[in-house]
Amino acid sequence: MLRGTKITLRARHESDVPVLHAELYDDVATRSRVDSRPWRPVSPGSEASPFAVTEPDDDAAPFAVISLDNDELAGTAGLWGIDTHNRSAHLGISLRPGFRGRGLAVDVVEVLCTYGFTVRGLHRLQLETLTDNTAMIRAASRAGFVQEGRLRRAAWVNGEFIDEVILGLLAEEWNSGAQRRP
Repeated sequence: MLRGTKITLRARHESDVPVLHAELYDDVATRSRVDSRPWRPVSPGSEASPFAVTEPDDDAAPFAVISLDNDELAGTAGLWGIDTHNRSAHLGISLRPGFRGRGLAVDVVEVLCTYGFTVRGLHRLQLETLTDNTAMIRAASRAGFVQEGRLRRAAWVNGEFIDEVILGLLAEEWNSGAQRRP
């Protein structure tokens, strides 16, 4: 397990899947904002569930986010699209509605950065989010990510095109900011 100041990241358990699926997938409007693929009905027990427990692989590192306050499942996070040749990956998090606004996101992003840069030896982490997702942009910026670009009207979300922003962080930037982390 990987521990931050407010959260722990651990492997997903089968018991996490129904909770994550109900709160983060079955909410069509919200799910449509975090996935570039169109929402479709998928049962929690299906292998097609984005929260299905899978065997470890080199391309993705999915985690369950556990709140240290109450040892409760707070959401999901991970690295995906891990490119071992270029030593880069994409980062993503999704917190359950009841855990948003508690300051957990910055801690999740920082723990994922520690995992990516220190454990996996990556050189670059990147995230993409909608420009109106101020909470994610703020959390990533506080963790040291820099806005690198804007993709105009790149995401089809609930019947309209919305801009996306790309944020990136390099290992040397992360290492130089080590004093901000406990």
